[in-house]
Amino acid sequence: MAKHKIYTMSVASVYPHYVTKAEKKGRTKAEVDEIIRWLTGYSQEALEAQLEKKTDFETFFEEAPQLNPSRTMIKGVICGLRVEDIEEPTMQEIRYLDKMIDELAKGKTMEKILRKS
Repeated sequence: MAKHKIYTMSVASVYPHYVTKAEKKGRTKAEVDEIIRWLTGYSQEALEAQLEKKTDFETFFEEAPQLNPSRTMIKGVICGLRVEDIEEPTMQEIRYLDKMIDELAKGKTMEKILRKS
């Protein structure tokens, strides 16, 4: 089975779009970074290194230091798919991130986005 095109895209190629989406709604790059660190366990320095290396999504999630166990609490629809029903692991991780960035842009509190409540 052919790999999905997004797997081979670099995280760095999509990252500016996450930041722009957040900033258009009055949120910050720091909040985007916090979401990515929460989801993956990367430190800020390691995240920046992955972006600099132009790591693809598949490798980015494979090399993530500690995928947050609370990420399974992320529910809802993104791109017409229920994130909790996506069976392919890498695609599910990508969609978890997309959903969290959407929540940020929609004005949810960081506490809710990071599933602390």
